[in-house]
Amino acid sequence: MRGEAEDLLGVRPVLRACRRGGVLIAEPVLPVKRKIKAVCRQVEVNQPLDDLLRRLNVMLRGWCGYFRAGVSSAVFAYLNSYLWESVWRWLRRKHRKSTWKEIRLRCCGGGWWPASERRELINLEQVGTTRYRYRGSVIPSPWPVADDEEHIVPTGLVESPVH
Repeated sequence: MRGEAEDLLGVRPVLRACRRGGVLIAEPVLPVKRKIKAVCRQVEVNQPLDDLLRRLNVMLRGWCGYFRAGVSSAVFAYLNSYLWESVWRWLRRKHRKSTWKEIRLRCCGGGWWPASERRELINLEQVGTTRYRYRGSVIPSPWPVADDEEHIVPTGLVESPVH
């Protein structure tokens, strides 16, 4: 049925329009975006970058660990770009008179990905997504099986017909 979405991990995916067609963006992205924004506002600019990265990495590792089974990699890429922009906005507030190049040399080691001396910002695009394993008839039936029918339960690993 077109236009209806199924619940996935208690979340209803929503199709948002973009320039190249549609991208599947799940509803739990909005609360995480709010949390990223709140953390970037809570960590004052007089604190080191390491404090911001530590707080963001802990929060996002937990979120990714929970949703990696049901969220597409496009959602992780979307959230990754928002995270990168938010951290860069924080860095621009911290170093108001510095140019992009100076900030890159100071806070990214010459690259574009923010990192401190001890830790690096988590890259959500590198978090792998997983699919649910097809269990088929291995799942026990809640209905009683008639005695005259044989109920065959495979004992080995069942391969998913969809790859």
